Amino acid sequence: MGKYLVLYRAAVSTADQMNVPPEQAQAGMDLWMKWAEKAGSSIVDLGMPLGEGKHITAGGASDSTADIRGYSVLEAGSLEEVASLLKDHPHFHTPGESSIEVLEFVAIPGM
Repeated sequence: MGKYLVLYRAAVSTADQMNVPPEQAQAGMDLWMKWAEKAGSSIVDLGMPLGEGKHITAGGASDSTADIRGYSVLEAGSLEEVASLLKDHPHFHTPGESSIEVLEFVAIPGM
């Protein structure tokens, strides 16, 4: 089984996504919980929304322009299996353009 980092990308900021009426927020959470139930034991870490960040280089730091708004960690037999779990994911209900990026964790030799 491999582990996969799931990055939720969206044009709309996390703060703006959360600035909705309570009924809309609850409907969104209901969709997430329904997806989590479907994904079941594949979920290692359901994750969290992400706020603003910094882009750090050897030369210093600047405000991040990344559109990454949240993450999850999943465990599955293949990248294709993860893609299948994410097919009808609630993140696709995010306002504006949204996408999901999946990266496989690679084992460090000797560890």
